[in-house]
Amino acid sequence: MNPLSARPTPRPLTVGRLFATHGALEAVRAANASVGDLLTRHLHGDWGDLRAEDRRQNDVALENGLRVLSCYELPGNGKVWIITEWNRSVTTVLLPDDY
Repeated sequence: MNPLSARPTPRPLTVGRLFATHGALEAVRAANASVGDLLTRHLHGDWGDLRAEDRRQNDVALENGLRVLSCYELPGNGKVWIITEWNRSVTTVLLPDDY
């Protein structure tokens, strides 16, 4: 985890029901990464590889009950997104092409 990108979340981010697409699970497995580690980063406010504007939008989303998106680069040039819905009922791990 990059300590500069991780910030304590103003409100706890909960997962709700957890879903993952087959493609995302395969990509994470092929990159020898861990879905659990990525989820931990997401829940602790480490939004991964997002522009500063998107990071600020996530911070606003936490304060106002909006959708939160993280993006993580995987070794081998892949990306995985993690999206927690506005009402915190569902979190989905997916590939950008799955969206």
